[in-house]
Amino acid sequence: MNENLGAVPAHYESTTRTLLRYAIVMLFVGLLAGVAFQESQKKLDYAAIGAGARLEAILSLALVHGHVLLTGVVLPLALAGSLFLARKCGGSELSSASLRWLTRVYVPCMSVTVLLMLYKGYHVLISVRAGGRDFDAIDAAYFGGMHGVRIGVYALSHVGMALGLGVFAVALWRSLERD
Repeated sequence: MNENLGAVPAHYESTTRTLLRYAIVMLFVGLLAGVAFQESQKKLDYAAIGAGARLEAILSLALVHGHVLLTGVVLPLALAGSLFLARKCGGSELSSASLRWLTRVYVPCMSVTVLLMLYKGYHVLISVRAGGRDFDAIDAAYFGGMHGVRIGVYALSHVGMALGLGVFAVALWRSLERD
């Protein structure tokens, strides 16, 4: 690591490397999601479904690109940077356990959330392209109609993301307390 930052703990180095690699991968995922959305929505027959149904058919997929870039690229870069800014401002060292909440909880749960967004977006878009116009029925068929599984997967991924970020934020806040 950079020598003018002083000695960097091994767990800081490992966490930063993981967050940077994740951000790079998610940058490509986000860009590909944007291109995939543009190409996929072109195949939707706008004249046959109307403007309102068109918007409802593409909205879930349209949001993936921005969500991936923000939560998969910008946020991990900001989190990695905050580790070093906190140390530069006199903050105490965070434990490796608190940093593992980022790499072993936030990162996987964020990845699951991105997959869920892609699945939902393509589920709705393909259903409308296949002739479905009843959006309640399309929504009910999501996850094969298994509403409990849908709720469980969404809950686990979102709660996991919140816990990972929350534990890190509290640890970072405490590291900045003055004696």
